[in-house]
Amino acid sequence: MISWLSRPRIRIAATLITVIAAIIAISLAAFPWGLLKGVLESRMTARFGRPVTIGAMERVDHFGFTTAVRLRDVRVPGPAWAGPQDLARVARMQIGFSALSVLTGRLALDDVSIEGARLHLVRAADGRESWRGSTGRGGTGGGGLDQLAVRDSRLTYRDDKQKRSFDLQLQSDSAIGLRVRGAGAIRGTQVRVAAQAPAISGNHTGRWPFDVRLTGRDLVMHAKGTMAAPLDTEHMSLEVTAQASDLKLVDTIIEAGLFRTQPIVLSAQVRREPDRWLIDRLNGRVGRSDISGKLSVIKNDGRTKLDGSFESRQLDLDDLSSDEGLRAAAAKEQALGPRIIPDTRINLAKIGQTDGRISFKVARIVSRHGPSSITNLAGTLSLDRRMLRISPLLIGMPRGRITGQAVVDQSDGAPVPLLRLDLRLTNSSIPALAGGGGSVTGRVDARARLAGRGSTVREAVGHSSGRIGLAARQGELPKEVAEALGFDAGGALLAGRDDRAVLRCVIVGLDVRNGRGQVSPLVVDTSQSRLDGQGTITFPEERLSIRLTGAPKHNAVLRLPGSATMTGTISEPDIVVPREVKSIGNVLKAVGRAITGKQEPIAQDADCSGLAGQVLR
Repeated sequence: MISWLSRPRIRIAATLITVIAAIIAISLAAFPWGLLKGVLESRMTARFGRPVTIGAMERVDHFGFTTAVRLRDVRVPGPAWAGPQDLARVARMQIGFSALSVLTGRLALDDVSIEGARLHLVRAADGRESWRGSTGRGGTGGGGLDQLAVRDSRLTYRDDKQKRSFDLQLQSDSAIGLRVRGAGAIRGTQVRVAAQAPAISGNHTGRWPFDVRLTGRDLVMHAKGTMAAPLDTEHMSLEVTAQASDLKLVDTIIEAGLFRTQPIVLSAQVRREPDRWLIDRLNGRVGRSDISGKLSVIKNDGRTKLDGSFESRQLDLDDLSSDEGLRAAAAKEQALGPRIIPDTRINLAKIGQTDGRISFKVARIVSRHGPSSITNLAGTLSLDRRMLRISPLLIGMPRGRITGQAVVDQSDGAPVPLLRLDLRLTNSSIPALAGGGGSVTGRVDARARLAGRGSTVREAVGHSSGRIGLAARQGELPKEVAEALGFDAGGALLAGRDDRAVLRCVIVGLDVRNGRGQVSPLVVDTSQSRLDGQGTITFPEERLSIRLTGAPKHNAVLRLPGSATMTGTISEPDIVVPREVKSIGNVLKAVGRAITGKQEPIAQDADCSGLAGQVLR
């Protein structure tokens, strides 16, 4: 058999292919890369949308597949809105790379040497970034670089969105490693910056350690960990500690959307993987409150997903506000008067790209203002495309508890969300709701089902519709108070200081329409008297406008005709008795009726069980 190599045409073709391959290889090995200066300028200009210039570009070596190119006077202008300074100026840069990698379209850098670089990065208040090109591409984590040398280089950074700025000196070589030194400002707080890591060199094996510190009067942060490879920020693990006068200072660095608080001390064990942050352990204190937990933050298709759990042995809700915020809340309360419905902000417009599920548990709630009406708290918070659901929700009280769910729905893109509340209070008591003590006792149950729009809980309730009901039963009260509820002035005067009457029930029902609650019914039923009311309670002012009429359940000693009016607010009610009720003429008429025995009809027992079932349904 004749070998295929003996065939002339095949031998010629094989020879030509070999020659062509050799020519390509030799050409690539000897290619004068400086000829591509104009091509590189054009491509960088297209990427940044601004004219990029290179003063000079030349090949350093003469022949080989591992080659190096030297560039001088590289200038990348910044966008006009960022100011007159260039985005980047580099006096001298030498780049070593594999020539063969050019054929694959993925340039493999071996070593980079930079000298006299000046970088000026700006982020505007609206989020625009000066380093983003017109193609929308930005830098990513490093990795794969064998060697980096940086001399006489400086980076300045100004972020008007997060209110932070830095001026840093950069240096890297085999003798001292990678060093970053400089100063900055975080929301007006001056800080010093220091970062240290081994030199980026082919001699380094294993994980790459790093140490970063920010030190200032109101903020101290320390991050120490390792990366899978030098500058590979997408594969790292680290321990982070932070101490600050306000959690918002820490958030200015990590950009997690946190809020202002009392002083904090935190520590965390963190892992970074592609498109995710994993906080395996978080411990710390905020004011006198403690917190522990874990959290994962995963980014996928432009959205952020949270999954975590948090616990607190002791929580003071005031610790979740700064001194400035507490003063503003106190001034608002002083101007408006106390309110029972919180003014908590619930607008979700700024978190449209965040979903997740977080469980929380607070063992003990305390207050710097004295005993708290809430003792503990637990629930699960889920967020899906601007719909926030807290279910189940448990709020403990000194006696009894509140259970149910709250939904904040802004999934329709409306400027303010729809708040839906379905809450039930069970087995509480009048003294517990009154803050302890008091001469009136009784078990209290309540139910609230409301839906309304607003940027805060108070605003949403002020526009809500639904039903609120309260029933107090099986209690006692001073007999003089019970007699007064029936407008029996004589009975109230003759009752002994220690005499007690039975509180059969207090029933309050509100049909709420657009923040205006129509009282239906209002009954205070005792063993001595019955009081009925008609009127309204208006939200968010919690304003009362109720007419009260009472009658005794027995022949009165001195029964006064007429009615009273309850005004003021839920927190500070004011009962006004009309002048004619207290007039001498009416008193004399009442005395005459008592003498002649001509009394008005006495009150009958209310159907407490039926009314309670009606308002609590």
